[in-house]
This record gives sequence, C-alpha cells and structure tokens, in this order.
Amino acid sequence: MSEGLQVLVIDDEVQIRRFLRISLAGSGYDAHEAADGATGILKAAQLRPDVIILDMGLPDMDGLDVLRRIREWTQTPVIILSVRDSDQDKVAALDAGADDYLTKPFSTDELLARIRVAVRHAIPVEEAQVFRSGDLQVDLTRRLVTVKSEPVRLTPTEYALLRLMIQHAGKVLTHRQILREVWGREYEHETHYLRVYFAQLRQKLEADPARPALILTEPGIGYRLKVG
Repeated sequence: MSEGLQVLVIDDEVQIRRFLRISLAGSGYDAHEAADGATGILKAAQLRPDVIILDMGLPDMDGLDVLRRIREWTQTPVIILSVRDSDQDKVAALDAGADDYLTKPFSTDELLARIRVAVRHAIPVEEAQVFRSGDLQVDLTRRLVTVKSEPVRLTPTEYALLRLMIQHAGKVLTHRQILREVWGREYEHETHYLRVYFAQLRQKLEADPARPALILTEPGIGYRLKVG
C-alpha cells in the first residue's frame, strides 16, 4: 500500500525530519523535506505528495497559515505534528482542514497508522459505494444500512450524519464541522444536537452503545468513525 507513496514533511527540527525520513523510508514511503512554511508550500505544489506532515511551529509562519494556503488548491491529506496539545489548538487545525493531529512526542507505529488512514480517506467514497467497518455495512447507492446483515432504519438526519462520517472515515470531525455540514452554518454552536443524534446512532449501530467501538468521541473536539 505504501510502496512509492510520496510524503512531504514540513518541520524546522532537523532531528525530527531525519527521524521521519528514516522511519518513512523503512515503511516504503518516499520522504521529502521542508524546513519552513514557504518552502513547504512550494514543494507541496511541485511534488503533489500523497500525504503532508506539518509542524505547527515553523520559523517563518504559523502552521495554520501554511495549512490554509495548501487548502486553497488541494485536498491532499495533512497530518499535524505539534507540541501544542490543547483542545483549542486541535480544533483550530481540524477546522482549517487538517485530516489528523498528532502530539509530540509520538510513536512511529501510531504515525504510520494515521498515514495509512489518511491515504485511505483520500480515495473518494464514491469509488467504493459500499462502506464496511466491523459489523456495519452501508450501501451508499441504495441508502441501505445493515448491522450483522440485518437492516437498520435511520431517520434522514441520522443517515446524513452517518454519510458525512463515512465520507471522512478515520478522520476527526469537529463539532462545528458536523453541525455546519448537516444542519447549516447558523447551527454551528448547537452542540446538544450532536449529543442527541450520535446517541441515537450508537443505539442503532453499536453492539454496546455505552462503550462505542465504531463512532468514537474525541473529548472536547468532535467525533471519528472507525475504519475497518
């Protein structure tokens, strides 16, 4: 899966770049580097990498600004690596278009797992009209939802929520992103909607709604749909 995939690392720490280059190469990725935001934006445009790993604290500009510039012209998966670990920082990055957020220090195995998910997420859901994760199967063409091969009836809003999560499977969606996409911009702060509707989805889709294994909560940030 990773053979020949291009990864661009934008980070000003030489040790981090060297560590990532070796780790990525050992897993079959072609790693490229940039030590500042301006160079990173230029290389992203020139290389058109499959995944971008972006540090938030760059010497010439904030990582959020780099992310926004990149998002003006590409939806290439971007994974944030940062020492900033507050919910506010994570939400800001995810709202700006990041696909994932990993806090330094991090494990190589976790980063490689996040990269694999990001690459899968980059494949449009329309190319795979049937989504599967555990006992859940969703036929997106026929709007047919089954759990353990048994049909599940969802309301239009519940289905809209589930489809949105499938379109971004494996990625954290912030409360604001979900509310904006499903209900509209004027509902961006109505987080109680999410508690109600995700509880309903879990009742219908999870083996144990009290300990969800499919629709995961990212405390203070949003929700993630498990892949596989």
